[in-house]
Amino acid sequence: MDEKTTAVIKKTIEELLTKMGFSGKVTLIESTDEDSVTCDIAADSDSNFLIGQHGVNLQALQHLARLIVRKHIPEKIRFTLDINNYRQQKNQSVIEQAKIAANEAITQGRSVFMQPMSTYERRIVHMELSQNPQISTESIGEGENRKVVIKPANLID
Repeated sequence: MDEKTTAVIKKTIEELLTKMGFSGKVTLIESTDEDSVTCDIAADSDSNFLIGQHGVNLQALQHLARLIVRKHIPEKIRFTLDINNYRQQKNQSVIEQAKIAANEAITQGRSVFMQPMSTYERRIVHMELSQNPQISTESIGEGENRKVVIKPANLID
């Protein structure tokens, strides 16, 4: 990602925070394996308001930032917002829950249903568990009730 693009992303996020009445340090971290950037915001205070319940405000802020950046840069840019490492900690928690559920599915020889999750979280579970040949995963349900089912690979439905 070039310097102009990263400068536009950083400036957009800083302006959004200021206009919303918040302050914080924005740091851009480029991913080595993908062409994406994580924008880590070290919020000075009131980070709970920026994050919101279950990260809904953070998700909305990310959506707004992406829309504004796309007005300035024609090519599709992938970036993710994180506030005080909330998303990173949440992702790690989802991965740990998935590993526990996968272990349960293998040891008990039955399907294990995880709690309903966002599209993003379900993707993390599928990607993490795809490396394990002993299990298979699928998403079931509709809307906010959509969840991941983890099954032993040798289980026939």
